[in-house]
Parts: sequence; structure tokens; C-alpha cells
Amino acid sequence: MTVALPSAARRLRDRTTLYVWLFLTPTVLLYGAFTVYPIVGSYVYSLTDWNGFDASPSFIGLANYQEVLADPMFWSSFRLTLTFMLVAVPIQVLATLLIAIVLNSPRMPLRKLFRTALFLPVVTTTAIVGVVMQFVFDPASGPVNLALREAGLAPDGIDFLGQSSTALGTTIGVYVWKWFGITLVYWLAALQTVPNEVYEAARLDGAGALATLRHITMPLLKPFLVIITLLSIEASLQVFDLVLTMTNGGPFYSTEVIEVYIYRWAFAATVPRLGYASAAAVLFGLFVCIVGMLQLLAMRATRRTRGMA
Repeated sequence: MTVALPSAARRLRDRTTLYVWLFLTPTVLLYGAFTVYPIVGSYVYSLTDWNGFDASPSFIGLANYQEVLADPMFWSSFRLTLTFMLVAVPIQVLATLLIAIVLNSPRMPLRKLFRTALFLPVVTTTAIVGVVMQFVFDPASGPVNLALREAGLAPDGIDFLGQSSTALGTTIGVYVWKWFGITLVYWLAALQTVPNEVYEAARLDGAGALATLRHITMPLLKPFLVIITLLSIEASLQVFDLVLTMTNGGPFYSTEVIEVYIYRWAFAATVPRLGYASAAAVLFGLFVCIVGMLQLLAMRATRRTRGMA
């Protein structure tokens, strides 16, 4: 049975609803214009042959998808993207875990200073980092090569970003350094969830540092390991700005991850192919969706495990 509201309560409810929609409208409009419309547009353009200059795209069905899937350079970019992820994520997650354990200890001197220093690259613009790293790794006058010459390790210098054998590894190293601080914050937050009473009980039982780490800290951090790893995987799939500014996908396509591949066909080609690039973007988007679904399943499994604990 519906209970009639007094007129004053009804006016208050209507006014509240009006204010809610009034404040939500700018966000809804901006989200629709800059997120929903580009996604829908990518799906539509992926079915067309369009260079961005013609007045109307030509509908060609699934031809772009067939061409993308038959292009070895697409699969090379896809493989480089996976390589980037499989190398960067384990290094980033495990190294930050070790550093977080050290910086979480109250006996660690200057730990706030170290935390701040490690977090500083996160707040620096990625494109600026990429440009600066070109000077840092310059084979003639960069500080890295000057240090190697002074140490006698590389008298002729190393062209870190100009050789296919070193460009991808150098880019991965810069990426890990750039985002080291944010993963460190995740782990420091996770460590705060471990009750001090558990550590005190372990110390009273005579457990050493390694035993405490093995039997208390690591088991309690397992749920966070899943979440932090999945967050790091998703972040490693968004390296467009760093790769473009550091190497532009070169040399010889050795660092051309799939985002740079899409950019090259859409904007950097002599004759842009927005339809073809959109098809590649849609396929990459489906891959990211699969990763997101795995993240959702892993988080549900983690919650279920914590609930059973």
C-alpha cells in the first residue's frame, strides 16, 4: 500500500531530486562526450574505410578486422605488449613489496623521506619523463653513458634507445621506475591492515624477522597480492605516452606496443586509416575487457577467501 507523503515532505523530495540531477548533468554530459561517444564511434568506424578527410566513410563490413588479424605487425605489437606486461609487472610488484616491508618498519630511519623520494616520479608527467629520458640515455652526452665510461664498463657508450636489443628493456625499466611509487603506496596500505598484536604475539613466541615475514605477513597479504597484481597488469597496458616520447615505437618497431601501432595507422601514416586503426583498437579493447573480467573474478575469489578465513 502506498503511503501519501505530506506536501512539505514531497516538495523537499522533489527539490532534492532536482539538485541531484542538476549536479549530475555536467558529469553525464562530459562522460558521454569524451568516453561513451568515442567508444561507440570506434565500433562504427571499424566497419568503414575512412581516412578522416572524406566527407562520409565507406561501409566495408568486417574487412578491417580480417586485415588486422592477417597483419603480422599487429601480432608483433600484441606480443610486445604482452612481453612488456609479463616483464614489468612481476618486477614492479615484487620489488615494491620488499621495499614496502622495509619502509613499513618503525626502526627504519628516514623512511618518510624515502617514501616521498620514491613517490615523486608518479606525480611527474609521463610525456615529460619520456623526453627527459632521451637525454639521460643519450649515447654521447647522457649521464648514464658518462658514468659507464668513467667506470670503464662501456668505453664507446651504449645506445640504449637506438638498439633493438636494449630499447624495450630500457623502456620497461623507466616504466617500472615511473610507477614504482604508486604500487609502493598500495603495499604500504596493505601492510597497515596487519594487526600489531599479531606481530607482538609472534615476538613473544620467539619468532624472528624471517619467520614473521613467512608465516604472518605474507599469508595475510595474499588477497592484496591478487588485487595489486591485477591493477599493475591493467596499468602496464597503458604505456602509449611513455613509449611514444621515448622511442616512438622504434628502432625497427622493436618497442611498438599495440597502442603505438593504432596511433601509427590513425594519425602518423602518410594516408591515415581511421577505420583500420579503429578495428585494431576494438580488438585491443576486447583483450582489456577480458583482463577486467579476470580481475573481477579474482576479486570475488579474494573476498570469498577472506570471508572463509
